[in-house]
Amino acid sequence: MDDQQIMKQALELARSAAGQTSPNPLVGSVIVKDGRIIGMGAHLKAGQAHAEIHALNMAGSEAQGADLYVTLEPCSHHGRTGPCADAIIQAGIRRVVVAVLDPNPLVSGQGIKKLENAGVIVETGVCEQEAAELNRMFFTFIRQKRPFVTLKHAITLDGKIAVDGGRSEKITGPEVQRDVHQLRLLHDAILVGAQTVALDNPRLTNRFADSQRQPIRVILDRHLRIPKESHIIQVPDAPTWIIVGSQADIDSRGAFPDHVRVLQLNTPDVEITAALELLAEHKVLSVLVEGGQKINTAFLKSGQVDEIATYIAPIILGGEGTVSVFGDLQTSSVSNGIRLKTQKVERLGTDLKIISTLKE
Repeated sequence: MDDQQIMKQALELARSAAGQTSPNPLVGSVIVKDGRIIGMGAHLKAGQAHAEIHALNMAGSEAQGADLYVTLEPCSHHGRTGPCADAIIQAGIRRVVVAVLDPNPLVSGQGIKKLENAGVIVETGVCEQEAAELNRMFFTFIRQKRPFVTLKHAITLDGKIAVDGGRSEKITGPEVQRDVHQLRLLHDAILVGAQTVALDNPRLTNRFADSQRQPIRVILDRHLRIPKESHIIQVPDAPTWIIVGSQADIDSRGAFPDHVRVLQLNTPDVEITAALELLAEHKVLSVLVEGGQKINTAFLKSGQVDEIATYIAPIILGGEGTVSVFGDLQTSSVSNGIRLKTQKVERLGTDLKIISTLKE
């Protein structure tokens, strides 16, 4: 086995914990000695042992003189767990192969430096792009100090999301419904506007994926007018955060159930940038936006969208009395349109799924 083959196994281990580790990154580790794997592990949950520790525990005394592969630079600081770099040195590991460096200022090259100072051979950049992609949400949070934002919508072939009145109806098939709930599993929060709650009364929970972890339900509601009889208020399936403007009269609405928090900004409008900064302060690493036309447009205009998940059904509704996925983006010509880069296309039943990003 060469370095890339072993690192790909470590990446699969890391990927197996997707949706479980936030606010920590996904990390996998494999230990090899004399051409055979003697230890492996993945970080499973924040506050629990890191991937390298699981792998070292499995390898035991055989770790002496072995090679350790890890998808992210080993930590060098004391957090909720001890430094992995110290544990690697104490175990007598001969060589460490790292896929990608950790952008976290608490680590950022310090783990590599500590290993090298102890005489450990360190190599970096093996499967680097794949490892960075795996932790794109964590990297965005660390580098941009805001959550990674995925804009998700289901549309007809002619770009419609609803008929007259704006009330949402199921456009896509059951395969897409399952995929959307898997997408919810991968994000810390689901975000919608108050109008979506008023019109559709959604539950905004992860019902299909095999997980007890539920994303936080975030509602942007400038004046705190969300109906108290709505599902997300009455049913404590998941934490619910309502972000309101400075002029919202919170006291007049009375007490909300324990699972509901009202977070007030210091500006009258609930601006996208301010809302994302607030979520970042509360350690929310990723947000799945599932709003209507107004929220979709506001996020796209803000320029703070990292990924767009578009589900397209083979249906045509036409123009009159229908609602498009985006409103006025102030594009006067095709040349001024917001350009996207297609990253992935797949078929789900009779529907299509397109993952795209904004062109830089």
